[in-house]
Amino acid sequence: MLQEACECVFQPVETLAERVIQRDAEIDREEVAVEGEVIRLMALYQPVGADLRLLFTILKVTNDLERIADCTVNLAERARHKEVQELARRSEFMHELCPLVRRSLRNVVHAYANEAEDVARRVIEDDQNVDDLFGRVVKEVVAMAPNEPDRIAGHLDLLSIAKNLERIADHATNIAEDVIFLLTGAIVRHQ
Repeated sequence: MLQEACECVFQPVETLAERVIQRDAEIDREEVAVEGEVIRLMALYQPVGADLRLLFTILKVTNDLERIADCTVNLAERARHKEVQELARRSEFMHELCPLVRRSLRNVVHAYANEAEDVARRVIEDDQNVDDLFGRVVKEVVAMAPNEPDRIAGHLDLLSIAKNLERIADHATNIAEDVIFLLTGAIVRHQ
């Protein structure tokens, strides 16, 4: 979904944006199903130790993945506004931000699936790069928008897209922290 939404940011592909938006309901259903199964397992087996840590991690990761899907839908919705693509293509930093966020998400899914603590730690480190790029996009828009008052709505959409990308990276970081907790028992958030 994120890849398709990022494509929509730079190229106006209405069918792609619509597909991203439609898939959100599927993600919501999956989240509810996973949550229900975790609750069932907790009630039936009363897990402790590593098993309990695994179930709590599954709940948290599932929630972050659902929030990522919501942010991705926001991207697709903003990208449906036609002037966004031209503004995004002109933005040096948007061309860097989209692939970096996609890589963070891909890496954290890999870290979770393969219990790769080192990959999870890299995702956490990359979050600062995403934050820096987001700040640069904001400065870029603030510099361009006053010169294009007829495109203020497009500039605001571009800021919204950049903010949603930054939030996706934050959710990926949350998952990375949960992977480290799952593997080591260490709580690394807020450090």
